[in-house]
Amino acid sequence: MEYRKLGNTTLEVSAICLGTMTFGQQNTESEGHEQIDYAISKGINFIDTAEMYSVPGRPETQGSTERIIGSWLNKTGKRHEIILATKVTGPSAAFSHISPNLGFSRTRIREAVEGSFKRLNTDYIDLYQMHWPERKTNYFGQLGYVRHDDQWNDNFEEAIDTMYDLVQEGKIRYWGLSNETAWGVMRTCSIADQKGMPRPLSIQNPYNLLNRSFEVGLAEISIREKISLLVYSPMAFGLLSGKFHKKTDTPNDRINQFKNLARYNGKESYLATEKYLKIADDAGLSPAQMALAYVNGRPFVTSNIIGATNMSQLTENIESINVKLTSEIIDQIDTVHREISNPAP
Repeated sequence: MEYRKLGNTTLEVSAICLGTMTFGQQNTESEGHEQIDYAISKGINFIDTAEMYSVPGRPETQGSTERIIGSWLNKTGKRHEIILATKVTGPSAAFSHISPNLGFSRTRIREAVEGSFKRLNTDYIDLYQMHWPERKTNYFGQLGYVRHDDQWNDNFEEAIDTMYDLVQEGKIRYWGLSNETAWGVMRTCSIADQKGMPRPLSIQNPYNLLNRSFEVGLAEISIREKISLLVYSPMAFGLLSGKFHKKTDTPNDRINQFKNLARYNGKESYLATEKYLKIADDAGLSPAQMALAYVNGRPFVTSNIIGATNMSQLTENIESINVKLTSEIIDQIDTVHREISNPAP
């Protein structure tokens, strides 16, 4: 396993992070525990979750992922062996079952932290993230600024103050952003600097062969400002594995189970994936490992959050850390990207 510094700190996280949003929906508690045990045995020290998980977010399963991680921590007593990241939910009518006051007010953030503590069986969180912005904007990797929010009241300062207080109280060690834009990152950093408070250390955004929108503006910020990118959806909801093209998918696969998770279902995404599958096949590589190895090798990526619904997938995904792509393969990938650029933003 490789380890990389989180933001501008000495804290080292594994280059592969265990994503857990299937725990409590597609994976049982025992399966979740098995995945965590295996991940740790392979050198992973970084686990990511959120108060709204499992996915898709539903009242019946909200908090289930944190509870499964919490039961593992309670059973093993290995809290100090892992770097644990979770998130406070941003505003959304779809998640009003979590709280009627979603957002990043002081009251809501503190309420969310305490809820996560209970479910996770811990009294501190290593990295606490704001899941998506309060304002309407082009987040979730979307291109094109078409959702300007005139009604939003700028609340960065209260959120930054609250995160600072939580750090001072020892409830969180560091904090970060998620699904944020270049403007949002720089505004957050500017206010934190003005107040003499800690900046966000990280940003968790989508990045994969079908959505490289992070490269537009945010990649330079990540490198120059030392804001670690924690990549989610590196496999584009499993499309880049090739199973949907090869007709080896099952009714239990995420895209098949949950039709609302359609971000990568477009015609051009399928066409681009077909081209990437040929590159992998010609190189004698697993399509999944090629897709993950590409993400692992980007200079602005600190950790790649992988998710799996079975141990075979988990094993293959973790082994991607040992796959190094040649310059020829990267050139071929970039050629496809130029032909079909960001088909799934």
